[in-house]
Amino acid sequence: MALLALVVTVVYGGYVRTELGLPDPLGYLVGFGFVLCLLGSVLLHELGHALTARRHGIGVRGITLELLGGWTEMDSDAPTPRVDALVSLAGPAVSLVLGAVAAAAALALPDRTVAAQIAFQFAASNLIVTVFNVLPGLPLDGGRALRAGLWALLRDRNRATVVAGWAGRVIAAGTVLCAVSLFQLRLLTLFGVAFVLLVAFTLGHGAGQAIRLGRMTSRFPLVDLGELARPVLAVPSGTPLAEAQRRAGEAGPPHTLAVADSAGRVVAVVDASSAARVPAQRRPWVAVDTVARGLAGVPALPVGLSGEQVVRAVQAHPGAHYLVTAGEDVLGVLHVGDLAEVLEPQRGRRRDDPR
Repeated sequence: MALLALVVTVVYGGYVRTELGLPDPLGYLVGFGFVLCLLGSVLLHELGHALTARRHGIGVRGITLELLGGWTEMDSDAPTPRVDALVSLAGPAVSLVLGAVAAAAALALPDRTVAAQIAFQFAASNLIVTVFNVLPGLPLDGGRALRAGLWALLRDRNRATVVAGWAGRVIAAGTVLCAVSLFQLRLLTLFGVAFVLLVAFTLGHGAGQAIRLGRMTSRFPLVDLGELARPVLAVPSGTPLAEAQRRAGEAGPPHTLAVADSAGRVVAVVDASSAARVPAQRRPWVAVDTVARGLAGVPALPVGLSGEQVVRAVQAHPGAHYLVTAGEDVLGVLHVGDLAEVLEPQRGRRRDDPR
């Protein structure tokens, strides 16, 4: 983002210097002001989303800003299509109102002055944010509004997300074709083409993520921690690693090797990658405890969590495996690869395809 901000400052600053006859430092200062206006516009835009979400009982975790846009992280999805549409369109509505007010100020101020230029900057930045975000394709706000409409029509939020994601891909492809056509007609500079292609790439990537998310969330009901958890094969503390691995081999997959204390309680889980790094000739002399992690260092998931709750917990505490518990009892270990196989079976099949 810093590089893009520098480019916009230099290019717009040069334009202002030419138009207003300003000295270099002041011209670039006005150009930097345009960058601040863009960021300020994005912030106010996202605050529109956040405040509307909170008004409808949806918690807001935070707001992330970028020069080309931002996003508001919420605790949960909208409960109904109506709320989804209201939250989605709140941001563009804020940007439109700010742009209209700033445009009126720019028209009222004396022409070719710094004050008028700053007002114009604020108007332009908000109108740019509005126009860009109302395009009907995810991950844009217009795409979220489209998803809300499709959700109400199809009665399936996940299918609506996938369709709106494909609409975003179509818009991204159309944006590329439009930029190339305008360049061939000499209506757009090479810098303008590069900027539009960056926007199109960002949009296309976000659309792909939305499609992936829609397909993945449709499989949340298939997530059952009781079935996915691999049973634990516990060996006594101090057991040589080679012996522990021999017992695991006899038990066969999909067991997870663990360490138990003298009372038979599981106290640690063996880290398979750490165990694999121990040379084979040393494994008879290395205690299994040295390649194990204490239970305090392994995130725990209660067995009754829903699929959505499991995914949110994994996102909040990324790791390779998780304890599946019922009260104080360890029922098994969830390997994140097993969870991914349930949520995205196509990706798993591609990884296993020898071609």
